[in-house]
Amino acid sequence: MKIHLQLGNYTAAYRETLNALKNQRVMQRIWNHDHTVWQDDPTEITNRLGWLTIMDRMQDNIAHMLQLRNKLESEGYTNVLLLGMGGSSLAPEVFSYAFDESYGIDVDILDSTDPAMVTGYDEVLNLEKTLFIVATKSGGTAETLSAFKYFYNRVLAHYDGDQGKAGQHFVGITDPGSKLEDLSQRYQFRDLFLNDPNIGGRYSVLSYFGLVPATLLGVDIPELLERAQAMAKESQLDDSGALHLGAVLGALAKQGRDKLTIFNSLILANFGDWVEQLIAESTGKNGTGILPVVGEAIGTPANYGDDRLFVYIRVGEDETYDAPIQALVNAGQPVVTIDIGGKYDLGGQFFLWEMATAVAGHILGIHPFNQPNVESAKQSARAKIDEYMKTGQLESLPVAVQGDGIQVMGDTTASSPKGAMKNFLAQGTNGSYVSVHAYIPMTEASKAILTDLQTKIRNTTKMATTIGFGPRFLHSTGQLHKGDAGNGLFIQFTADMPNDVDIPDEAGSDESGMTFGTLKSAQALGDRAALLDVNRKVIRFHLSDVDNNLKALIDSL
Repeated sequence: MKIHLQLGNYTAAYRETLNALKNQRVMQRIWNHDHTVWQDDPTEITNRLGWLTIMDRMQDNIAHMLQLRNKLESEGYTNVLLLGMGGSSLAPEVFSYAFDESYGIDVDILDSTDPAMVTGYDEVLNLEKTLFIVATKSGGTAETLSAFKYFYNRVLAHYDGDQGKAGQHFVGITDPGSKLEDLSQRYQFRDLFLNDPNIGGRYSVLSYFGLVPATLLGVDIPELLERAQAMAKESQLDDSGALHLGAVLGALAKQGRDKLTIFNSLILANFGDWVEQLIAESTGKNGTGILPVVGEAIGTPANYGDDRLFVYIRVGEDETYDAPIQALVNAGQPVVTIDIGGKYDLGGQFFLWEMATAVAGHILGIHPFNQPNVESAKQSARAKIDEYMKTGQLESLPVAVQGDGIQVMGDTTASSPKGAMKNFLAQGTNGSYVSVHAYIPMTEASKAILTDLQTKIRNTTKMATTIGFGPRFLHSTGQLHKGDAGNGLFIQFTADMPNDVDIPDEAGSDESGMTFGTLKSAQALGDRAALLDVNRKVIRFHLSDVDNNLKALIDSL
């Protein structure tokens, strides 16, 4: 790996920060588990540093993971569907894209409560040949357990109520003592992997949460771990790549370059999504934060303001982004280029970014291992669900303006939805960003249209724009949205869900008090309320024809 820094006018600030880190022996103190690197109180620090050495310990567990894969292959399994959110799903997603030449077991991820996403997998998977991984650190993640109950019932029905046969299609990954550990015994799971509890979800990629799915996919785990171990060893040096990257992230964020924009070779298509959660949840609190921008179509220098830091992760001889990145450098934009040899260097990249994020947390004066604002949206959503269970109805938001099949909910005086969009974006000031929360099915078509919207907003306003599908983004960037300096503009897109699906009250039971659509709607309402509670600007567009309505809003900008 090589890191090349082209920071322009920010070189002096970076060097000053780097020297301070060295003088304070920050890297050595991190390796010594010194919580005072971040704060005087050791709470959620001393029990969150297991990621520093997890690679060494996972070497001893490779046989267990390989045993599972070999057994599944011998029994003719062809598919794995991982049920998880955030730190339990984003790393497996990176592996499933980077290592698509699997050894016969395809790994897909369901991290949504959208009924179309749930039934979409139900319709294409052969239940007899599918393993379901239920992955949740806490053991109580609502989205994950809802999906488990649904698919358990589907498998149980397939085997005419035979619980023993149904349980063979499920594997759990969780912390010791969690609710899922009990459920795995009750429902006779094929296997259970108990993770090191001293690792937070977003730092868990090199633990069971990332490596069990990677093993089933066919990844060479010893090779991956060796690359991670080499990076960890290198990071203990006074002049490591992790220290330099952390210094850049922290120093430039303090200089207003707090929109971390990542471009990478296509083989690492989803690596940015993993980095997004790591950076956003770790730094977005106490009125500060670094906003990751991933999946953006690269622009020209004229499309960007003065709040960006660009990182270009290039694999091998790939030159896809060389020319536009050089144009940004020539225009004076700060750029970090990271060259790696191949996809197995992901092992090193995972550790590099974890350590750099921890270092950046020190520079920003925040605690990188907690998530104090995440619970607010969950509590608000639970309140919406409790009200639904009492009344049979969710809260109905007043419509401010409507037209062309679009309803707008929020504080606007515009006479049309297109005008409402323009007026909402006009509230942006220097350093503002736009965050699109799409509570619609995550399809290739919807991703392409929203990328077009992202590009149009950026090109017309120069504001960094992020795209998140609900509810998965709540486990990724939700902390930053409520915990940062409050300069975000939040656009919710919702739509009717005509083909809704019941969530069983319990696995194996036909009783149901709520649907996936209701849960998803409650999550959208809950996040909106949590944003408004901390004085964020929020507007909602309810779409009757998702693709065409979105295209019309894009054309209006």
